[in-house]
Amino acid sequence: MRWFKSGDGILLILGLTPVSIFLLNHWPAPSADPLYWFRWCGRLVGVTGLTLLLLAALMSLRLPRLDIYFGGLPRLWTLHRLVGFLGFVGILLHAWLLGFATVTQGRALSLAGLFPEASNWPIWAGWLALALMVVFLAPTFQFFGRLNYQRWKRLHLLSAPALILALVHTLPLAAQPLVWWLMGALSIGAIVWRKVLSPHLGRSAWEVTEVHQLKHDVVEICLKPLGKPLRYMAGQFVYLTPKVSGLSAGNREEHPYTLASAPSDPLLRLGIKDLGDASHALQRVPPGSRIEIEGPYGDFYQRHYPARNQLWLGGGIGITPFVSGARAMLDDNTDTSVHLFYLSQDEYRSYYLDELQDIAGKQPRFDITAHHFSVQGAVTEAFLETHCPDFREREVYLCGPPGMMRHLIPLLKQAGLSGDAIHSEVFDFL
Repeated sequence: MRWFKSGDGILLILGLTPVSIFLLNHWPAPSADPLYWFRWCGRLVGVTGLTLLLLAALMSLRLPRLDIYFGGLPRLWTLHRLVGFLGFVGILLHAWLLGFATVTQGRALSLAGLFPEASNWPIWAGWLALALMVVFLAPTFQFFGRLNYQRWKRLHLLSAPALILALVHTLPLAAQPLVWWLMGALSIGAIVWRKVLSPHLGRSAWEVTEVHQLKHDVVEICLKPLGKPLRYMAGQFVYLTPKVSGLSAGNREEHPYTLASAPSDPLLRLGIKDLGDASHALQRVPPGSRIEIEGPYGDFYQRHYPARNQLWLGGGIGITPFVSGARAMLDDNTDTSVHLFYLSQDEYRSYYLDELQDIAGKQPRFDITAHHFSVQGAVTEAFLETHCPDFREREVYLCGPPGMMRHLIPLLKQAGLSGDAIHSEVFDFL
């Protein structure tokens, strides 16, 4: 099961523990009345929902190299969002089922059970936790349209008090509170590290040495370390935070960028395209500017799988992990063969083509084929087979614009490749 990563087992054990304890201590008798079953189901989905929310918080830890055990940070954050959504649904069902179980008691008793006196603080802590969850989780799932990245980050600060209040609601009612203390401490600790400590302790200082203008809207920024150099693997990415007071936008904001340099390079090189306010400002960042780097993250080349020949398909600024991989191959003595298809609108948009062709001339295990949409049309199965006859037997790595990905993934699957052999990373709310 290549989709199951080594770190997933830890999350599975943590997730099953509170649910198992609840089932062992509160299994209902077969003769229980229907309303009891509603209350029991309400408590079960509440336990499950809170467990999932605590796991989602734990998955926000974002420690370099830890994410590899979960298939890379993009996959971990995809799991984070899915688990968080399911947890939110579980909490909503918890409130609804418990409320439904009181309806036969009459309006007065029902309302008293749901909204008791102020002295019954565990119940009110639960309601306040739910209110905070609605505030910070509903926009995350884009119920109201796509959210501004920085506003989304600020809203997520509410996750810590929401989880603390949910634990305050749960602990007095739990049969075995120790597991909640443990999971609560781990999850709140992950949030504190991510939001409070990591910006100060998890970043390293760098200085811009050069800015190469590759095209009018694409630059390669070169950074030298002001302390310990970064250890990373080809294809990984980092979070970059400029500390440049005169920057037109994005100063002190972190954004993910893929490394274009080889791990042996004394400089960090990042290819950055003008795609927004922050990346636009970096097009003109002056040499000597201070930059903070956090990382590395990602598992783009899936190195824990058995070595196979590889097919790379890159376009737009998504070519950067392949530039890193090609540059690294000049220092690499493994037997893996790589064929890169560089996909672009035209020759002008092929930012690194000359250098990649030069690498292909020096490294016999690396081949490159350029494809220009404006001249040759969309990539076809026949085109891939003509230039790389064994492409179906290779491990495939893709990175590029959404339209390119939507075209290539179905094409590759129709050509006979399994989904397990196709790998890509997407920075979506990282």
